Amino acid sequence: MKSVSAVLVPQPIAGVASSQEAVIEVVYASIGATALGRLIGVVMDCIPVRIWGVKVSNLIFGLPLAPLGLLCYLLRNIFGQRYELTNRSVAILSAGGARLKLVSLKDIAEIAVEVRSGQAFSHAADLMILNSKGDESLRLPGVPRPDRFRRVILDARDARVQADDSLALISKRS
Repeated sequence: MKSVSAVLVPQPIAGVASSQEAVIEVVYASIGATALGRLIGVVMDCIPVRIWGVKVSNLIFGLPLAPLGLLCYLLRNIFGQRYELTNRSVAILSAGGARLKLVSLKDIAEIAVEVRSGQAFSHAADLMILNSKGDESLRLPGVPRPDRFRRVILDARDARVQADDSLALISKRS
């Protein structure tokens, strides 16, 4: 009998055609993208001593800073930027939905994560999208759960490159 070895092949995204641009994910920037949000994060992390598993600074400053944090959150979601990942690009969108900056997935070589002061409290960081020369093509400030979104972007990039390579091979056959 012949031995059959399984080969894992990336599966296409359901409902997404390689010839059309489709939104994969939209992420709203956290309050860690703003100076005020980062200041709140610094204050909330300023006393690392814990009582019953809670930082003393959270016990002291949590309630007084809560309204300011909520206001920052609401303003950020209403008037702030958001980040859109499609099967072709990563873009920064304005509150009205206009594309402010854009980078093609094919132009992404690597994505660096930079946690600025005060962002750790809100589990956020800046994503720096680097081109093949190592230059910063696009910066996404205050991305919540940045490691997860970084991985999604890199997976979409890999899928885009593989799809383009496959389409080029198919067109050569014709």
